[in-house]
Amino acid sequence: MRQLAGQVLVDSLAALGARHFYTVPGESFLEVLDATRRNGDTRLISTRHESGASFMAEAEAKLTGVPAVTMATRAVGSANLAIGVHTALHDSTPMIVLVGQVESSFMGRESFQEIDLEAFYRPITKWTASLRDASRAAEVAYQAFVAATTGRPGPVLVVLPSDVLGQATEASARPLAATRLPSSLAAPPPEAVIAIRHRLTNATRPVMIVGGGTSGARPELVQVAERYGTGVYTAFRRQDRFPNDHPLYLGHLTLGTSPRLLGSLREADVVVAIGCRLSEATTQGFTLPPTTAQLIHVDVDPTAMARGKVPDLAVTADARTTLAALLAGAPDAPAGRDWTEGHRAYEEESTPPGPFDGELLHPAEVVGAMAKILPADTIIANDAGNFSIFLHRYWRYCRPATQLAPTSGAMGYGVPAAVAAGLVHPERTAVGVAGDGGFLMTGQEIETAVRYGCDITVVVVRNGLYGTIAMHQARAFGATCGVEIGEVDLAAYARSLGASGFSVRSRSSLGDALAEAVATPGPAVVDVVVDPDVITPTSRLSSTAPSPT
Repeated sequence: MRQLAGQVLVDSLAALGARHFYTVPGESFLEVLDATRRNGDTRLISTRHESGASFMAEAEAKLTGVPAVTMATRAVGSANLAIGVHTALHDSTPMIVLVGQVESSFMGRESFQEIDLEAFYRPITKWTASLRDASRAAEVAYQAFVAATTGRPGPVLVVLPSDVLGQATEASARPLAATRLPSSLAAPPPEAVIAIRHRLTNATRPVMIVGGGTSGARPELVQVAERYGTGVYTAFRRQDRFPNDHPLYLGHLTLGTSPRLLGSLREADVVVAIGCRLSEATTQGFTLPPTTAQLIHVDVDPTAMARGKVPDLAVTADARTTLAALLAGAPDAPAGRDWTEGHRAYEEESTPPGPFDGELLHPAEVVGAMAKILPADTIIANDAGNFSIFLHRYWRYCRPATQLAPTSGAMGYGVPAAVAAGLVHPERTAVGVAGDGGFLMTGQEIETAVRYGCDITVVVVRNGLYGTIAMHQARAFGATCGVEIGEVDLAAYARSLGASGFSVRSRSSLGDALAEAVATPGPAVVDVVVDPDVITPTSRLSSTAPSPT
């Protein structure tokens, strides 16, 4: 049976597991758009901006482990799409990126909206290809899935010349639904397992740093920590990888981690970084783990090793497979290591201060109200900005698969990610948290949530500033410029898009407004005005002095 290449491509991606196709429709990939309508297993999600589309696809794949598809047209759409693709690269998130291109015969002639898309996207993707032959549509779909999901997961690009998509070709004789994708569960060498086991057993103060590569391995991770008696830190914005209420949990390695929380890491004699690329934020500017500790680095990607400190033992292997191997020969009872003080430090640091006074709300009060009202398995989709310091510090992630957060620090992520969470898990509570800066970048995706019936809540912590930049300016120069955000009635804006909107300007109304927003069917936005002077949990903007010169 002959079909258009666009249809074969979509059917092949669907057979491999793709379900949502997020896009701003464009004329350069019409056959793909129509194919999503014809395929009963796919759903086209039309967004208000390409950045929203790519953020949604990234968030869905974070939750499911299966690549979602994001699409855009030629140069203009592809440029807008890039921010979410960059996020997927840094977060090791599998993603299929389909970008329309000019007709084959027009290429290289500076045609309308033409750009070398493979060259443009190569630095922010794992793999790129152009579908230049209609008969290879199924093959390219399979290659894209393999590239996105094996090794270190990440985004892959397929460029689609518009004339190729409309060419008829034979549909795949062998349904890809019956195809088994290659396993990415690389097992550690037996000698490496023995070495890790020996070092953990004989260590005095061993700790683990767990990252995104441990997704789906929480039971094994908890058992390894308990059996070997190790303390556990979570990498930057990977707080849901280990239960924060567990007595072995020592805290989150984030931007500006409290020195008190870092004490156990500084005193460690063995550090196992597993499923974690030891990024700048996680290592506190590449200063940790300490040089006095033996570093064991386990990651599926060998290129992740030795970016800060050269590991004493580097193991290229899947995190879950390695943890299972360590359990097979783990001690019957953990060594007598006491992490009580380290966990107590985390509990005290993560408890919102109070009571608060003053007319304006403190950002910590917002997180405290969320903790009282929201279910423990709420999916929290957080944006980037200084407001997030309070969320990272005071929200406790005790259930798996509850955090959607960009390690790339991309603003505008929170609302689209919450929309994706609402689409993927309509049975769960999904809450986006953003500052007014990030919300005003992608808040129009509330209209997308309304159109597709997503039951989500977005909490906007509004201080009228690009707070992170204001903080850095104040520290460097003692003054700020260009960071002000105008007075916008975000609750009214939400209502204009078809959602419910709630305004909060006093602590007496905060809890009730949040509870009502969560209980209200459909999308809701809670606009919480907070004190702009409270810039971090430990500092005020007005008292921030310039750095010494």
